[in-house]
Amino acid sequence: MNISIVVPLFNEEESLPELCAWIDRVMQENNFTYEVLLVDDGSTDGSWEVVRRLREENPNIHGIRFQRNYGKSAALNVGFEAVQGDVVITMDADLQDSPDEIPELYRKITQDGFDLVSGWKKVRYDSKLAKNIPSKIFNWTTRRMSKIKLHDFNCGLKAYRKEVVKNIEVYSEMHRYIPVLAKWEGFGKIGEQVVQHQKRKYGTTKFGLNRFINGYLDLFTIMFISKFGKQPMHFFGLIGTTSFLLGFIAFVIVCTLRLCGRIALTNSVWFYVSMLFILMGTVLFLAGFLGELIVRNSTFRNQYKIRERM
Repeated sequence: MNISIVVPLFNEEESLPELCAWIDRVMQENNFTYEVLLVDDGSTDGSWEVVRRLREENPNIHGIRFQRNYGKSAALNVGFEAVQGDVVITMDADLQDSPDEIPELYRKITQDGFDLVSGWKKVRYDSKLAKNIPSKIFNWTTRRMSKIKLHDFNCGLKAYRKEVVKNIEVYSEMHRYIPVLAKWEGFGKIGEQVVQHQKRKYGTTKFGLNRFINGYLDLFTIMFISKFGKQPMHFFGLIGTTSFLLGFIAFVIVCTLRLCGRIALTNSVWFYVSMLFILMGTVLFLAGFLGELIVRNSTFRNQYKIRERM
């Protein structure tokens, strides 16, 4: 199979028939063998009935339905587990991603040798205050922290080699950082393609401003895990030791001044500051130590991805 297309959806009954017809036309024009996985993330409208009807009309369409709403990351992760195509395409169900971009995305993976190609909606039709400006800030921060030169990390239109999606796990709200997850797993050839952004035709956006706050928290999480996931003592131990030493030095200075009669020990704010730093350092060091114990006893501590064997 050439292409698997994963489409997470939530209350998109109006757009699904048009989207699937558009995808089928593009596939037929390019003689691609394909499948479409429509992952219903707990829709409360008639989306699943539409998926059933589309499946009856086109055997290339498959549906997965969640019991309740789990989020886009869960939908993508389940879709990635089920795909069979050599190239995997993800796109949103709201018709703002154009299936006409698929052939070029496929070519970049199969001919140019990219592991992942992310769409870049250079011209957007979203509200500047609600999405455009926060997106630019979010993408700038992610680009600086991850060292991946992409303009639009959160674009739903992406293409992957099958090996990429089979070796990453998308959870929480980590769908924004799939390029970072891929790089973390050793898939470093990541490209970008300018794609057309369509105006929303049906319904309303499912995302609010709170996604950017959650997005930054997830970014810090994934950057921490990628660097210190298997060596937590390198983070907690370093900060804890530094804090303990600073507190101990301050404590020695305070005690020396007390012995010289320069200050009253219990009336000095620096005495309490030194105690605070010593206590913080001890707690952080113990946190690192406990983290190391957990990692050492984890069944995943020596699981490494082997890309090729001779």
